[in-house]
Amino acid sequence: MAQQRDRSRQSGYRWVVFVLLATGYFLVYFHRLCPSVVALDLMRDLSAGAALLGWLGSAYFYPYALMQLPAGLLSDSWGPRRTITVFFLLAGAASIFFGLALGVGWAILARVLVGLGISMLFVPTMKVLTKWFRTDEFSRMTGILMAVGGAGALFATTPLALLSAALGWRGSFVAIGVATLALAVAIWFLVRNTPQEMGLPPAEEPDPTAAANAQKTPAIGLWQGVGMVLGAARFWPLAVWFFFSCGIFFSFGGLWGGPYLMHVYGLSKPQAGNVLSMLAWAMIIGSPILSWLSDKVLRSRKKLLVSASLLLTALCALLAFWPRALGVPAMYVWCFFMSLAASAMVVIAFTSGKELFPVEIAGTSVGLVNLFPFLGGAVMQPVLGMVLEAQGRTPAGTFAPEAYGKAFLIYFFASLAALAASLMCKETFGRRLH
Repeated sequence: MAQQRDRSRQSGYRWVVFVLLATGYFLVYFHRLCPSVVALDLMRDLSAGAALLGWLGSAYFYPYALMQLPAGLLSDSWGPRRTITVFFLLAGAASIFFGLALGVGWAILARVLVGLGISMLFVPTMKVLTKWFRTDEFSRMTGILMAVGGAGALFATTPLALLSAALGWRGSFVAIGVATLALAVAIWFLVRNTPQEMGLPPAEEPDPTAAANAQKTPAIGLWQGVGMVLGAARFWPLAVWFFFSCGIFFSFGGLWGGPYLMHVYGLSKPQAGNVLSMLAWAMIIGSPILSWLSDKVLRSRKKLLVSASLLLTALCALLAFWPRALGVPAMYVWCFFMSLAASAMVVIAFTSGKELFPVEIAGTSVGLVNLFPFLGGAVMQPVLGMVLEAQGRTPAGTFAPEAYGKAFLIYFFASLAALAASLMCKETFGRRLH
């Protein structure tokens, strides 16, 4: 009877753990994409040109990318709960600092610290979920977590525009920083790394056969695994695909989409936020649909990667060669399908990255491939800013449609590179490559 009562407590309390960590992932995506809607306010109040704004937008991505491998090490040594708490406290304080920044240099530093703090959520959360949920539940919980991330991206569009209209962009980031600090405190007091830390039974009993087999299999050290992944030719096409496809998504959705919609189509911040919200809806709706297509219909990873890359190339060509021809209704459609091809598709790409290598180093391969989307965003945002600034401004202080067209040529060539990389990717469905 007591064991049944403990099992019931474990089953109920795991949802407290999940909700708190999923709320953290909501904030991860919000912090990642929030500059786009308030970009023009940042340029005005911080006296920043397009090139400097590009560096401001990219400042989040460099520390996020570089911390993906240390995230696993800290999760193992400190434990996920302590790792998330410490770094979310940093992210919350940095968001407040960003809201109070008096110059673009201080704002860039604040975004670096936000990226550093937020970088320690995803990997530790995966570790916690493996302890609180059964193996057959893990995929479903990961899908729900991704959908919550999409909701965070959605909040970074119209809701942020409305919040900034009420509080100003500074007040908005101070408020979000306070919320991030509050969540860090809640995680510290309410989340535990495993059910056993609360005196509860594990999510599932260990398999004695699997444990015996694991003892017979020679362990692969961290740096040995890193060398195996980076030394494998099959790893690099997928890494290149991530760099260029996600670079396009993060650059447009996280920074330049808002100014483009406001300058070229004359939209207000809330109106631009409405259009950009389609990026989030594509993530929320598209991720499970693409997983189903890959697993049940096409029974392929590569076919979906190539198809998405073809779609992304066509979409980027429209924006590069006809930057003001689409119209606002068409931009809703454009944003949805761009996000479907470049963001929702990462569910399939990460699965392929896991399947490229033996299970013993699957985590290392996913961690290493996860560097490249954020490096793509870090590089592409300032490059577009420099191209825009080189075209000059109109008398009204905006950038002309033709300037955006030249900047978006970078997206077109990047999409061609992603397409070429997808054609070179290995098919991994139903097999694990060695």
